[in-house]
Amino acid sequence: MFKSVIILAAGQGKRMNTDKNKQFMEVEGKPILAYTIEAFLKTNIIDEIIIVINSSEIELITEKVLKKYFKKKYSEFKIIIGGEQRYNSVYNGLKSLDEKSEYVLIHDGARPLVSTYEINKSIEGLVVNGACVLGVKAKNTYKQVDNQLNVINTIPRESLYSILTPQSFHKSIIVAAYNLGINDAIGITDDGMMVEKFGEIPVKIIEGSYENIKITTPEDLILMKKIIETRKKKSK
Repeated sequence: MFKSVIILAAGQGKRMNTDKNKQFMEVEGKPILAYTIEAFLKTNIIDEIIIVINSSEIELITEKVLKKYFKKKYSEFKIIIGGEQRYNSVYNGLKSLDEKSEYVLIHDGARPLVSTYEINKSIEGLVVNGACVLGVKAKNTYKQVDNQLNVINTIPRESLYSILTPQSFHKSIIVAAYNLGINDAIGITDDGMMVEKFGEIPVKIIEGSYENIKITTPEDLILMKKIIETRKKKSK
C-alpha cells in the first residue's frame, strides 16, 4: 500500500499581517512547515511527500527547511509549484503522484500540530471508505442569514463538523474527481467537497483533535506555542 501525502504550502497568509509566507514563520526557532513535514515523517508509514509551494520560494524551502531540518531526507521530497487557487495547487500535486501511489492524503502546511493518531486514523478510514476527512464537532451555534444579515435559520450544531486536514482518498477516487471537476471548481473549498460534487462515493468524517489548528492569525501562533508546551509536559 503505497501512501502519498500532498502538503499545501503555497498560501500567502494575508491574515497574518506579514509579507512573509506563514509556512516559514518560526515557532520556538523552527518554521511552521518543518513541524508539518516532521509530523508525517515520524509516522514511518508515508512513502512519498509532495510539497506544493510558490515558484518564488524554491530556494527558501530547500535551504531554510528541507536541508536544515531534514538533511538526510530532503532529496527525497518532491517540490511542486502551486496554482492560483487551492484546488489548482492540489491538482498540480495529484499530477505528480508516483505511479505506485494507492492512497493519498492532502494536508494544509499551516496545520503543524496534526498528530500521528490522526494520520493513522485517516489512513484506516480511507482504506475502508475510499474518501474521508478529519473533523471535530462544532462547539458553537450557527445561524444561516440572508444578504441583509437577517437570520433565516438556526442550524443544529449536532449535525455540524468543523473540517480539518489531512483529507484522505484512494488515488483513483480523488484523481477522477479532480479530472472531472477542475474546470468547474469555483467555490470548491476543500478536497472532500470536490469528491462530494464530482465523485461517486460518500465522504466519511473521521474524528480529529481540536489541537489540529490551522495557523491563520497571530493569535494562532500563541495557541500553537501553548499546545507544544502542554505536549512536552505530558511526554515527560
